[in-house]
Amino acid sequence: VQLQASGGGLVQAGGSLSLQCAASGRTFGDYFMGWFRQTPGEEREFVAAVWRSATNTWYSDSVEGRFTITRDNAKNTMYLQMNSLKPEDTAVYSCASCSTCLLSNFRDSRLYGYWGQGTLVTVSS
Repeated sequence: VQLQASGGGLVQAGGSLSLQCAASGRTFGDYFMGWFRQTPGEEREFVAAVWRSATNTWYSDSVEGRFTITRDNAKNTMYLQMNSLKPEDTAVYSCASCSTCLLSNFRDSRLYGYWGQGTLVTVSS
């Protein structure tokens, strides 16, 4: 599956952004989907994930209550609504798909086989 993330940009602290991840190629609904972020010199960090059927979602502690992950399998698209943004949310955000993820390991970025190119989110103070 091919993934393309979009929607990043510059926003002031407290503002909102909405990211999209458009998928093509294989059956989008077969994949567990996740958002990760990375800053220079740091390891890739798990942000949020959504079950194949969109019935379950998970978040990192740092974004819980502020970010919302959703997916629309009919449109082959995943979303990340980011509210109450903080300067520490500044990063390159990437979407990824996983065909082997389980509830015990989906936070591990190494399990995700396909990645979008990333979109930069910058939150100014």
